[in-house]
Amino acid sequence: MVNRHTALKIRKTHRYLGLFMGIQFLLWTISGMYFSWTDIDDIHGDHFKSSEYIPTTFNKLMSPSLLAVTNGIATLEIRDLNNAPYYWVNNEQLYNAIDGVLKTNISKEEALYIAKKHMKSGLVVANIETIHETGKHHEYREKLLPAYVVSYESEDAIKAYISINDGTFQTVRHRSWRWFDFLWMTHTMDYEGRDNFNTIVLRIFSLMGLITICSGFLLWFTSSPSVRKLSKRNKK
Repeated sequence: MVNRHTALKIRKTHRYLGLFMGIQFLLWTISGMYFSWTDIDDIHGDHFKSSEYIPTTFNKLMSPSLLAVTNGIATLEIRDLNNAPYYWVNNEQLYNAIDGVLKTNISKEEALYIAKKHMKSGLVVANIETIHETGKHHEYREKLLPAYVVSYESEDAIKAYISINDGTFQTVRHRSWRWFDFLWMTHTMDYEGRDNFNTIVLRIFSLMGLITICSGFLLWFTSSPSVRKLSKRNKK
């Protein structure tokens, strides 16, 4: 068995480690409970999206080979903008699929049409605005910009995001998602961008957490009456 001086050092080390790590342990526990008790589909906002959405079909479209694309066509997708067909070519240009006219950006009316097609019925639009840049902590980070933000009258503070360049419905954000995002940041300890699991801070706290747990086991071992009795028997 260790002497009394060493035992006191172990106890003191464990106490201060526990005090220092306690807040982060609490955040890890709270965020973990939130993640395990919530439906990830609800966090993604699927219950705010239309379950009846069906892409519009079009006829009598012009041949893509007739479009005035200088470097040829590598990729081609169809877009429905206010019930009018458009080709999204090479991930950079929109062309009217009927007359081949180049379109630079989608309008607010077209963005509202796209949002209406993808969101569930009954939602009332409060306003629509444009964003051209986002920070590392923005709820629309790392997605296509510029974008229209369609806000709805709701206690959940629902927002739908539509890309201005290609007219795609990007995502929906709401209050529960924002709580999830905040708790995810405390869980990963990535206070710059939220999604990096290899931060120095997380590595340090993980190591210190392991030391705290090990010191707790060591403290139990050095202070347990049963262990002391067993040690005395072995010495006899």
